[in-house]
Amino acid sequence: MKTYDVIIVGGSYAGLSAAMALGRALRSVLIIDSGKPCNRQTPHSHNFITHDGENPAVIAVRAREQVLRYATVTWLQDTVVKTSGSVNNFLVETAQQEKFAAQRLLFTTGIKDILPDIPGFAECWGISAIHCPYCHGYEVRGQQTGIVSNGDIALVFSNLIHQWTKTLTLFTNGPATLQPEQRNVLQQKGIGVVEKTIKALDHQDGYLQQLVFTDGSNFPLTALYSRPVMQQHCDQLVAMGCECTDTGFIKVDDFMQTNIPGVYAAGDNTSPLRSVASAVAAGNRAGAMINHHMIDDLSGH
Repeated sequence: MKTYDVIIVGGSYAGLSAAMALGRALRSVLIIDSGKPCNRQTPHSHNFITHDGENPAVIAVRAREQVLRYATVTWLQDTVVKTSGSVNNFLVETAQQEKFAAQRLLFTTGIKDILPDIPGFAECWGISAIHCPYCHGYEVRGQQTGIVSNGDIALVFSNLIHQWTKTLTLFTNGPATLQPEQRNVLQQKGIGVVEKTIKALDHQDGYLQQLVFTDGSNFPLTALYSRPVMQQHCDQLVAMGCECTDTGFIKVDDFMQTNIPGVYAAGDNTSPLRSVASAVAAGNRAGAMINHHMIDDLSGH
């Protein structure tokens, strides 16, 4: 059984960024990736300097090529099914029945969106059904835009998206739970509220054409914002006893370490700031911090 300094679970942007930092620190690293990034359907990545407008998959492929030029970094296409042990003596088992040991573990496994059970929603997700105006808002600025939300968060979300478009409608997908004062704020901004139940998203290759309601009516739209329920993409963090925030993200300190010594996390699984740029930054920090902690351990600090 081969032993590594660090095993990184998840080989997307945060994982690759961490692997580069560790590879440049001469650490032996194994990246294990299942090949299912959450943005695999998204055609373009934005708000990432030098890569603005590029396909996310292209960025990932180029990053992987660069990272694997470091001789101490290894890639494995597989799925981690079990992690155990403690600092300096972790064991990782995969779906292909491989076993590896490591001194440190880094989880850059992202999150999984639990999409509404509405026909057409999954096909549009990441293309015209979107979650982040900083990632996608500029491309649909000023266009006929909707938000699927309700209650307090609906007002917050509407105020945010209103910066990018004034032709904005809130769809509560059933009776609204807005307070009268919240409705007044929306009305003053010219944001309509539609309480009809959504039957389907009518689209062409993932590009939204209109919402179709259960009463047979429809509403033309170019983009639809949504913040669906999410859960951790990898269950091993919780299985090991890593603490989560109230919103389901993994708790980490300033050094990207979880409450379990030697176990680190970075990227979308720790933060609602879901962007390629944020993931790259978090991974770079995690890689550097892991290296520093390993040096401190040897120095007796």
